[in-house]
Amino acid sequence: MPVELDEPRIGEDIRPDLPWVTIVWNDPVNLMSYVTYVFQKVFGYPKAKAQKLMEDVHYKGKAVVSSGTREEMERYVTILHQYGLWATLQQDK
Repeated sequence: MPVELDEPRIGEDIRPDLPWVTIVWNDPVNLMSYVTYVFQKVFGYPKAKAQKLMEDVHYKGKAVVSSGTREEMERYVTILHQYGLWATLQQDK
């Protein structure tokens, strides 16, 4: 009996393709106004959203600032590093 192409094979990872996220972490160097500016410049966020994310970074220690494909999030992490922010990416849970 032939195997159907849609059937998962033994040991095959069949979890859904979860998005990746970019996380910005709090640091003792950058001013809150600068972090807000970077979020507006890089992501095109309105000032209110950029300020909310900056407050999460400052008061909670981190904030998820974007989600999407791994490649997109790697690009954002690189850009944020160029602005001097501490950013990482991880697969969303």
